[in-house]
Amino acid sequence: MEASPYLSAFLVALLGGVHCAAMCGGITGVLTLGLPARVRDSSAALTPYLLGYNLGRITSYTVAGALAGGLGAFAVAWPAVHQGQRVLQVLAGLMMLLLGGYLAGWWRVLDRVERAGAMFWRRLEPFGRRLLPVRSPPRALALGLVWGWLPCGLVYSVLVWALAAGGAAEGALLMLSFGIGTLPALLGMGYLAGALTRFTRHPLVRRIAGALVCVVGLYQLWMALRALA
Repeated sequence: MEASPYLSAFLVALLGGVHCAAMCGGITGVLTLGLPARVRDSSAALTPYLLGYNLGRITSYTVAGALAGGLGAFAVAWPAVHQGQRVLQVLAGLMMLLLGGYLAGWWRVLDRVERAGAMFWRRLEPFGRRLLPVRSPPRALALGLVWGWLPCGLVYSVLVWALAAGGAAEGALLMLSFGIGTLPALLGMGYLAGALTRFTRHPLVRRIAGALVCVVGLYQLWMALRALA
């Protein structure tokens, strides 16, 4: 029986936490340090801010997933696109392999994808600056909504997967599952920034996580190619 794509997306995000912590950990740390001392020094007071950042970020992922899933479903509905859904699934499997190697540090192909996304980010980033400094959980939520569009090879790889999800609802659920999988690393960064950053930057940790994501990619690729045969 085919494994749930939503569970797979969650596991990819969980394994990709080494990348989330390395890339977004600095953002989390800066935002946390920018809060008043009375908030920083109390886990109870800090939690609503961290949840706000991450809820906003995951909401943006879910919206992007809905757009990607809807676009993919629209494209494969064209009669000229033969077995388009399976072709997209093959592409998603290949992207997972690229992502695994990227996380492990074996190749940097997805750096180019992130640079392409930076053009879109330059238009959004000024909105984020206007929300600083963050002085309330609703403002943290708003900033998280902007943060969710930050160029990221990990996110872009799963968005390609969302193209093959079958529709807007499926794409949204796939990206929601992915977003939930990123929570342990990024919430952990908010509470234990220094120790977690050192752990996730260790080469062995990154290589193991990258290899496991490659396994997910190979499985997705095998399932898609089997369906095409």
